Amino acid sequence: MTIEPPKFIPKPGQIDYTGIRWAPVINCLVKFKDKILLVRRNKNMNLYPGVWNGISGFLDDDKSLEEKVREELQEELGLHSKDIKSIHLGEIFDQEEPKYQKTWIVHPVLVDVTSDKIRLDWEAQEYQWVTPEEIDKLETLPGFDRVAKSLLKNRWLQKETRSR
Repeated sequence: MTIEPPKFIPKPGQIDYTGIRWAPVINCLVKFKDKILLVRRNKNMNLYPGVWNGISGFLDDDKSLEEKVREELQEELGLHSKDIKSIHLGEIFDQEEPKYQKTWIVHPVLVDVTSDKIRLDWEAQEYQWVTPEEIDKLETLPGFDRVAKSLLKNRWLQKETRSR
């Protein structure tokens, strides 16, 4: 079932990036054990409908990056702070998007969680837990491959090296 997105109304202190060329965003790679969570965006979303992605959101208020990550995971997945083991910021990069006349300032974030129990909100229509190798088989948001490769390269390689 596809749910209509609510009309965006900025809260006090929140920036509406709808008509702004440069927009800072987080894109979270949620990891549980050896799997990565991908969500398929609602077909009624204004941006990238029906495309697979991590958990993303605008950095549009005065919250810290960690607070924003926790808020997005709570809203979009039903995960609470107690479900989060660690949060790691990757290398920030710009992603040009001529289709939307935007430049996304992407803050990649790796979030290691203790639960694979997910409760989606209206922003996603389905989810999958996948291996890192399976990410490339899905139609993902432009730049998501860069998010995944940068975060997984460092974290997984360090883990594999330590365990050998």
